[in-house]
Amino acid sequence: MQVRSALESLTLPPAKFLTSSWPWRSLLYLGSGAVLGIATGAALVALMLFGVALTLAVVGLAALLAFALSGIAVARIERWRLRLVDTVALPDQHRPVAKPGLKAWVGTRLREQATWRELGYTIVLTSILTWLDLIVFGGATWTVTALLCGPVYISDEPLYITMAGSAAGLVLGVVALYPVTAWAAARAAMTRSILAPRAEQDPQLVELTRSRARLVDAFEVERRRIERDLHDGAQQRLVALSMQLGLARLELPDGSPAADPVRRAHDLAKEALAELRELIRGVHPKILTDRGLAAAVREVSDRAPLPVDIDIALPARLPGAVEVTAYFVVVEALANVAKHSGASRARVVASVAFDRLTVQIRDDGRGGADPARGTGLAGLVDRVAAVGGTVALASPHGGPTVVHVELPCGS
Repeated sequence: MQVRSALESLTLPPAKFLTSSWPWRSLLYLGSGAVLGIATGAALVALMLFGVALTLAVVGLAALLAFALSGIAVARIERWRLRLVDTVALPDQHRPVAKPGLKAWVGTRLREQATWRELGYTIVLTSILTWLDLIVFGGATWTVTALLCGPVYISDEPLYITMAGSAAGLVLGVVALYPVTAWAAARAAMTRSILAPRAEQDPQLVELTRSRARLVDAFEVERRRIERDLHDGAQQRLVALSMQLGLARLELPDGSPAADPVRRAHDLAKEALAELRELIRGVHPKILTDRGLAAAVREVSDRAPLPVDIDIALPARLPGAVEVTAYFVVVEALANVAKHSGASRARVVASVAFDRLTVQIRDDGRGGADPARGTGLAGLVDRVAAVGGTVALASPHGGPTVVHVELPCGS
């Protein structure tokens, strides 16, 4: 498994975690954070005091302006430092300046929300985060160093006591790597949550979201067109063919050489018609369009090879893309239950709260479901992500397996 961040490194086996670079990178991250915070805090206090003292003067105004824009430099350093504990780069959230020159740059930056958010982060860094970094870093390094070096500077105690302290320091040093890495991961997550670009400020992200929505809508329109063409075209022709073959069977006398081939052709036509109807139902079930998600899920549960309990409470019809996604999530999940879980019973629960549709599929099978093994879960995750939803899977060995899906369904 490729580890991309300090948070993911905590899931490694102890031997791999302790021999990896993540604990030391976390120490370096926290130590440099404490230094950055202290230096920034001192500079901010100096700038603020200098600006307040000379508020009416040009120098004071420049100092206050520098104070307001100091978050930009701090955020740039933080994005660089973040790579120590998270290999996923944090992009700059500032937009390009349209005109050259310092005046245009300052004017653009002062009008951006990102500038003031970075200033807020800088204030939080100097007032809170710096001291927490210092406590964790200093507590871990000073305590361990003091114990390890006990035999060097402690002369009024027996040697076996100081050596025992050194051994305890060695053990404590190994144990301390876990809380140090955990705090570094939490610290990096807070930094990323504050400094990450917002959707409304990132034109590429906005366009990506819009294009994804257009793609989902176009896909659904095409799906409905295919379903309509199959229903009104190929299915009607197969029905007519089956009727003609049935009439031909009635017209043929018993014992006719053509009776058996016509009978087989009639049976094949009926089988093809049944398969086509199943295909149409899979492309876009008519009951979903006519009666909504609850009725469509109940129809799926009736066709399932094992008992399925249904508990669906929806206040009204949902947007078409949400209903289609939720329906196929249930279909795929129940298919996985029937094929892979060995379950004797399943349950589907759906409800709407705070403009989000929650769908949960649970079974009492053997568990151990893994999207990487190609059981259809990966496709389910991709389908949900296309409409901005999330999927959570819990499937311990021995069961049960729970698939929890949330889909935005607001306006």
